[in-house]
Amino acid sequence: MPTPRQEGGALSEYRIFETDELIKSIDRLPEEDASFVRTKLSSHVYPQLRKIPFYGSNIKKLRAYSPETWRYRIGKYRVFFQVENSERTVFILTVEKRKDAYR
Repeated sequence: MPTPRQEGGALSEYRIFETDELIKSIDRLPEEDASFVRTKLSSHVYPQLRKIPFYGSNIKKLRAYSPETWRYRIGKYRVFFQVENSERTVFILTVEKRKDAYR
């Protein structure tokens, strides 16, 4: 598992980049669900991914995906993301309902 780089004695944070596909996928959700997902993204998901995007009870690396893709579980939804370690950036790709996410 990659480890965050030290800068000035403190862990440097990852930047979050929301893709156009993520914005579209949230816009397609029912308004109540979209509000729920946006709230969870800003209050739980992004703060954790800024610090440690590879580890957490809701984070799992997907097998047989190239490039490496991870998922974050938010209730019945899954947020998919990729990490660019050299740039210290997390690309948030999309959000999908669990039942449709792995097809």
